[in-house]
Amino acid sequence: MRSNDNFEMVAKTFQGLEGVLADELRGLGAENVEAGKRMVSFRGNLETLYKANLCCRTALRILKPFYKFTAKDPDELYEKTKDFDWSSVMTLDKTFSIDTTAYSSEFTHSRYVTYRIKDAIVDWFKDRYGADKRPGVRLQDADVMINVHISGTEVTLSLDSSGESLHKRGYRVAQTEAPINEVLAAGIILLSGWRGQAPFVDPMCGSGTFLVEAALIAANINPGIYRKGFAFEHWKDFDSELFDRLYNDESGERPVEFPIVGADISPKAVAISESNLKSAGVAKYVDLSVKPLSKWTEAPQPAGVVVTNPPYGERISAPDMDALYETIGSKLKHVFTGYNAWIIGYREEYFRKIGLTASEKIPLYNGSLECELREYVIFDGDKKSFMAAGGKLKESKQEEKKRDDRRDRRPADKGRRQGERKFGERRFGDRPTQSDRRFSGRDDRKPFKSEPKTDPENPFALRRNPFALRGVGTKTPSLPPQDGPMMRSRGWKKRSDDNNEKK
Repeated sequence: MRSNDNFEMVAKTFQGLEGVLADELRGLGAENVEAGKRMVSFRGNLETLYKANLCCRTALRILKPFYKFTAKDPDELYEKTKDFDWSSVMTLDKTFSIDTTAYSSEFTHSRYVTYRIKDAIVDWFKDRYGADKRPGVRLQDADVMINVHISGTEVTLSLDSSGESLHKRGYRVAQTEAPINEVLAAGIILLSGWRGQAPFVDPMCGSGTFLVEAALIAANINPGIYRKGFAFEHWKDFDSELFDRLYNDESGERPVEFPIVGADISPKAVAISESNLKSAGVAKYVDLSVKPLSKWTEAPQPAGVVVTNPPYGERISAPDMDALYETIGSKLKHVFTGYNAWIIGYREEYFRKIGLTASEKIPLYNGSLECELREYVIFDGDKKSFMAAGGKLKESKQEEKKRDDRRDRRPADKGRRQGERKFGERRFGDRPTQSDRRFSGRDDRKPFKSEPKTDPENPFALRRNPFALRGVGTKTPSLPPQDGPMMRSRGWKKRSDDNNEKK
């Protein structure tokens, strides 16, 4: 394949970040970008594929579909897999692995699907090169990673271009218990609209994931440059000259002009954050300290963004969870006036303890937990005075949908048509809305219930902040070389400020 040939690709991500990832890909020059459920499809060439792996902050892996067919049973699956020319994908000296996902009544055991496809590939090589000639199978770190997706009888075979999940940036050298995923952290920051144009604060930083990802965004450093390798480097059509040019391009780097501030009550957590910041080469951009939330008395100015992931009372807890969330609300109101605060949480009862009205509510998964990301616009004085002075609060998606539904039901004339409901009127037997079920308060101690499973609304399709993802970088700036195996060597230039990082 020539480097300028266009082909289909699929970027995998977390549910709730599809819109963010779609905008990232458009910023990289991808074509025909379409967001789906936990994925975004797009088209591009080899350069697009390399950039997607190097630059996308919210992608988990980039797949390249290469063979699609239908199969009604395992035997047909074997035969059609064996019909493919496997010499176009790998050679005898390569190892391969297979990862299968099946949503099908015909193929109910993904492991059996994996075995049948493996047998078909091995038999294809044996038939052409001899009974003892075959590529090796390797469960981890294989040269060629094949992704199998089955929906009903539709089978799609793809090459996994990433290898390890792209959330494994390569900079993390230590972690506290239950650290937030790097892709999720970057997605939350991008959702906030912050790109380095104001101060950034995480007052409960834990392992420092938000701080590192914020520094990478502010300095326009692409997250993929820390990784030891990508699966596409083992492909037959790998263009090393093109990849090295993209990898070592320093032209997109920019100075960090506003403070990035982090703190935690735990000295151990702060030490871990400092290690990760130094490993990423961004410690000089971050002001880090041991400080409990109760000791915050002032915030960096001008007002910026607070992004944090407080304990949920699950894997990590505080001695008094109610008091912790009450303190969060108090400090936001009295210390972070003028800021926009974004908090990801798990329990409605704790959100209520914050005592502030959320202007935005976005469902997100943090690991297996169905969480919610809430935005709080922190203004001076009371809400009534703020609104009277011309201030505006964005409606949550649930509130916006209710308003639109009421408007659709409103009669055109002043009279009420027969059977027409008054605004907000409920009838006996009406099915509860999703908002009713999640926030009714019937059992405050239960976590959020799941979103509807069929065709959920893309939570970002109606986002009203046009600056949230503007200018996603397409260049790869450089970082100073790092000691040890964490950073791959690709011709880094030695800088005079290597030793000037903040200790």
